[in-house]
Amino acid sequence: MQNIFEPDVVADLTRRIHQLTPATRPRWGKMTVDQMLAHCNVSYEMVYDGIHAQPGALTRLLLKMFVKSAVVGPKPYPRSSPTAAVFKIVGAREFVRERDRLIAYINRVQQEGEEAFEGRESHSFGPLSSTEWNVLFYKHLNHHLTQFGV
Repeated sequence: MQNIFEPDVVADLTRRIHQLTPATRPRWGKMTVDQMLAHCNVSYEMVYDGIHAQPGALTRLLLKMFVKSAVVGPKPYPRSSPTAAVFKIVGAREFVRERDRLIAYINRVQQEGEEAFEGRESHSFGPLSSTEWNVLFYKHLNHHLTQFGV
């Protein structure tokens, strides 16, 4: 697994993101490219922007028990796997705005570094190690960039 805290990895992700255009079509799934970029931004909005309600205690417990290992574990996501409601993007989004926000977020994560994420509270899973944060961020981005052929 690549390390999103490394500048070279962020440079490669940025290069791949810049290969996308508003006309890029997915290899699988229903999202458009602008929706995919907005979808990927949700993870970072949860970390930085506080615009999403935190799940209740019971939901968080269930997420830790049944979802966490799939999200922060090394096994790749299956194609067309289900997503939480908060990650479902409805309607068109502005491509350049979503692309630029995503690039800014991944740069911010890299600049803050692993130390800033060690033990940091996840919106859904409680405290995560920097390794788990890396998997969460990198695996998700890689999955969707691959979905769109870049």
